[in-house]
Amino acid sequence: MVSLGLRNGNVRTLHVADMRPLEPRDSDVRLTLPARPENVAVVRHVLGAFAEALHLPVDVIEDMRLAITEACTNVVRHAYDGVAPGPLEIVIRPEGEIIDVLVTDRGRGIGPSPDTAGPGLGLPLIAALADRLEIQHAPHAGSRLAMTFACGPRPGDV
Repeated sequence: MVSLGLRNGNVRTLHVADMRPLEPRDSDVRLTLPARPENVAVVRHVLGAFAEALHLPVDVIEDMRLAITEACTNVVRHAYDGVAPGPLEIVIRPEGEIIDVLVTDRGRGIGPSPDTAGPGLGLPLIAALADRLEIQHAPHAGSRLAMTFACGPRPGDV
């Protein structure tokens, strides 16, 4: 297990669970794209437009963009180990005062990167930007990062 500090100062343990398919809802935004670098920009654009349409605070939009960019970049760089790019799946789920964003791959999942000596900065950065982060591992291959962002005022905001 890995512990990461979150924005609100609490330290939470990342939970590991089996991934289950998500039932579609009317309010979901769903994207499935090949895990290629140019598609990270597509995800950022869609996420930003959706968040702006919901009139979210600018700081929330920017935190979401950065966290989702990092998560998608990790999929592009690490999930498929140089083989043909597999799917990069994104689900954006508004739910009252929060937005859940799921970034899923069907590759090798999250683990030690062969091109670094230790853990990178990606997961700690995502944990610092999101109000909640959960990593779910598929039984055979792949992983899902489930991030939650609060849409209302945050503690300490005026």
